[in-house]
Amino acid sequence: MKIQKLTPTHTPDWYIKWVASFLLIIGVILTSNNIFPSNLIFHTISMLGSFVVGILRNDRALIVVNAVTLAHKSNGLITYYFK
Repeated sequence: MKIQKLTPTHTPDWYIKWVASFLLIIGVILTSNNIFPSNLIFHTISMLGSFVVGILRNDRALIVVNAVTLAHKSNGLITYYFK
């Protein structure tokens, strides 16, 4: 029995999703090594990419989770640079 994939591949949202996932992994590695604020920069860009994917796929759960996380990480960056 062959499992059929439901999500399309090699579309713009597919590329954004994979780049955002890779950036998130880098952000997590930077966080685990306490490299600040570079970790926030990678997380913020990753969350922005995932937010865009949520919009393109009309996935409300992705939109909500990534909008909240994007606001949180952006607030951290703004606080760091303007304090």
